[in-house]
Amino acid sequence: MATETIDPRFVDIDNWPTQAAVEAILTSQVEAVEALKSQAGALAAATDAAADRLRGGGRIAYAGAGTSGRIGVQDGVELTPTFGWPEARLVFLMAGGAAALMKTQEGAEDDRDAARADVAAAGIDAGDVLIGIAASGRTPYVLAAIEAANAAGALSIGVANNAGAPLLDLAQHAILADTGSEVIAGSTRMKAGTAQKVALNTLSTAIMLRLGLVHRGLMVNMQVSNAKLLARGQAMVRDIAGVDLATAERALAAAGNDIKLAVLLARGLDATAAKALLERSQFNLRTALDAA
Repeated sequence: MATETIDPRFVDIDNWPTQAAVEAILTSQVEAVEALKSQAGALAAATDAAADRLRGGGRIAYAGAGTSGRIGVQDGVELTPTFGWPEARLVFLMAGGAAALMKTQEGAEDDRDAARADVAAAGIDAGDVLIGIAASGRTPYVLAAIEAANAAGALSIGVANNAGAPLLDLAQHAILADTGSEVIAGSTRMKAGTAQKVALNTLSTAIMLRLGLVHRGLMVNMQVSNAKLLARGQAMVRDIAGVDLATAERALAAAGNDIKLAVLLARGLDATAAKALLERSQFNLRTALDAA
C-alpha cells in the first residue's frame, strides 16, 4: 500500500532543523489536497446520487475506524449547526463504538461481525447513504459495513487513499485520494487524513447544496444558537429580502429564528402563507422566492 511505504526524502527528518521539518510537513498537506483534483467528477456523481436518495427522507451514515472514523464523525456532526440537517438523520458507525472516539481501539477495526451488527442495529435501508472511510481501503470493519449496506439497498460511497483497494470496488461510488507515502511512514493521520477531511467536506457540502439548504452561498438553514449566529442570520434576512436591519430583526424573531421563513415574512407574506409556500417549494428558498 502506497500509504505504508517509506519516502526516501524524509528518512532523516527527525534530524532536520525544526523549520525544515515543518516546511516539509506543510508541503505534504498541500500535496494531499492536490491528490483530490482528479476526483471532481467522482465526487459530483456521488453527490447527485446521494441527494436523490436523501430527498426521500433518508439518513447520512459514516463508517470508519480510528482516524478515518473520527474524521467521519467530525464531518457529520457539523451538518446540523451549519445546514440544519436533523440529528435523527445522521448515523455514525465507529469501530469500537463511541469509546473509540476518545481512546484508540485498534483491534476493533478487524471485527467484521461488529460492523454487520452495527449496520443492522442502525436499521440502514434503501433510503440511506453510507459513506465508508479507510486510508488503506482494506479495513475489515469498513468493508463489512459497506457490504451490509449494499445488501440492505443503501447507497454506498467509499473514500480510500490507495489505488486498487477493495473498498473502492465494493462501494457504488468510489473516491480515491491517492496521497502516497507519508512524511512519517504509515502515519495516515497526516496526508491521508487531510485528504479524507477535504473529500468529506466537499461531498457533504455539495449534497447540502443539491438539497437546497444553501441560498446564494449563504447558510440559510443554519441553527441560530448564539449571538454571533443571530447577527449573521439577521444580516442574511436583510440582504436576501432587501429590507433594512430593523425589519430583518423583527422578521427573524417572528419566524422563531428560521431564516428562510423570516425572508418571506420580511418580503410581506403572513406566517401561514409563508409556511405553506415553503412546504410547496420543498423548503428551497430560491424556489419559494420565485413563486412569491
